[in-house]
Amino acid sequence: MNNTFKRMSMVMAMVMVLVVSCRDSFLEVAPTGSLADAQLATKAGVEGVLIGAYAALNGVFGNRLEGPNHWVTGSICGGEANKGTDPGDYSSINPMQRYETDPTQGDLSSLWRGRYEGVSRCNTVLRLLSQAKDVSPADAARIAGEARLLRGHFYFDLKKHFNSIPYFDEKTPAAEIPKVANSPAVWDKIEADFQFAFTNLPETQGQAGRVNKWAAAAYMGKAKLYQKKYAEAKTWFDNTITNGKTTNGRKYQLLDDYTQIFNAEFDNHAEAVMDVESSMNTGNVANANYYDDLNYPYNTGLDGPGNCCGFFQPSFDMANTFRTKDGLPLLDGTYNSDANALKHDYGVESSAPFTPDAGPVDPRLDHSIGRRGIPYLDWIAHPGKAWIRAQPYAGPYSPKKYVYYKSQENKLTDGSSWTRGYATMNYTIIRFADVLLMAAEAEIEAGSLTKARELTNLVRARAANKAHWVKKADGTPAANYVIALYPESAFASKASANEVVRMERKLELSGEGHRFFDLVRWGIAEPVLNAYLRNEAKILVTKFGGAKFTAGNDEYYPIPQREIDLQGTVLKQNPGY
Repeated sequence: MNNTFKRMSMVMAMVMVLVVSCRDSFLEVAPTGSLADAQLATKAGVEGVLIGAYAALNGVFGNRLEGPNHWVTGSICGGEANKGTDPGDYSSINPMQRYETDPTQGDLSSLWRGRYEGVSRCNTVLRLLSQAKDVSPADAARIAGEARLLRGHFYFDLKKHFNSIPYFDEKTPAAEIPKVANSPAVWDKIEADFQFAFTNLPETQGQAGRVNKWAAAAYMGKAKLYQKKYAEAKTWFDNTITNGKTTNGRKYQLLDDYTQIFNAEFDNHAEAVMDVESSMNTGNVANANYYDDLNYPYNTGLDGPGNCCGFFQPSFDMANTFRTKDGLPLLDGTYNSDANALKHDYGVESSAPFTPDAGPVDPRLDHSIGRRGIPYLDWIAHPGKAWIRAQPYAGPYSPKKYVYYKSQENKLTDGSSWTRGYATMNYTIIRFADVLLMAAEAEIEAGSLTKARELTNLVRARAANKAHWVKKADGTPAANYVIALYPESAFASKASANEVVRMERKLELSGEGHRFFDLVRWGIAEPVLNAYLRNEAKILVTKFGGAKFTAGNDEYYPIPQREIDLQGTVLKQNPGY
């Protein structure tokens, strides 16, 4: 965590109001003239505007769907979590979790506008850089590399959400921007940004929050994977795994302790390929993880974090997925059967007798999901219903990743606003385990099933490290943790290997905002999400009864109607909306 870097981000975000102000439409042409060219076309000015572009990673408008972790569009809509609290609060999410998203949904409009604000800031950096006279060639290459990697990220995010998007760069005349139509054909431009960044960025930088060439390499591999260019993706991932290092010079590797990934005390760790810096007491909680402020367990008082609000509750399906047999996940999908589903105290008062589930589970379950009777970080054992606002609406579980510890209260949290729930750990956009599992997918397509198994088992072996399992007060494991490495038979064919790697991504990256987009790129969103809906509806009947994911329609979110209305006939709506 780099407080100086983040404070500078906040200051430059205010400067950006003068440069590329937050307009009614991202395509609206700003007044020409003035501060941008006259005062900012210097090395100091360009560096400052670049920091404003970094600030946009965390969101611009303060809307919680605009945050980088995609807790709604990636996790809730991916079946990993239910929109919690009760039906009346944040009700705009209700139709989204049923795949009935309305194009007039304001949160999606904020997501769209925020990402294009990030694009505009990057374009401003590149335009000013071309005018600055006091920037050395080396600095110019680095600054342009940072701006183009960030721009590639913003466009990648827009592409995976909306598919058909307008593309404009620093060379697009301002008068032409409102005329730019949306198109799905933008991958080549995203790749060009990542390639430029890889070629021009250094391996290390003076500030840990800045991107480097290996973040560009990993992102290029991800872009190739999304396009099913597996051989090219494999080349980029191979290079990243073999040679990659963090901006602060650490060779990429898995942390021994899984929990450290989500702990502010270990920010800028060796597993962070690209992250969003977070800070406290800057005068604005938007510099902390503001997008998570509603998502902590509900009404915890001083016994738990945040004391609000329970909007992000892991689903029954996600919790059940951690069930194991002989140390391996139930790849046949029977984890949701009556025999295998986790025992829970659904609807039971917290003071009522409770028999913990004694069946075998993956130890990552209790690093990822808060459940009754299990220690909740260094707070108390999760009390069950006492921390859940409405169990009949969203179930009995609480999130556990990216939640701060009791020992960090007011030390690594920002308590200056209405809730204590502003944590300051960095959110990892890409982490090394993600890279390993994406590389495993590419190896499978290349026919290298043995290598795919090796990469997947690296991730699984970390989870099997008993030293870092959740423990009771007496030092014994908090549950019946049983986990084993995948045998050769699990990778006997391309089909079985893909099934394993897809399951491992679900387990390893649960609740981190990737799931929906994974299902879409794999082409299996319709069967998987409809099975999820059927399972949740067994208990949450009112919430999910009649809900359906429709193939060919729900893979992408609607272009915000607000933007279409502002731009007339220029922007075309996605199919089905």
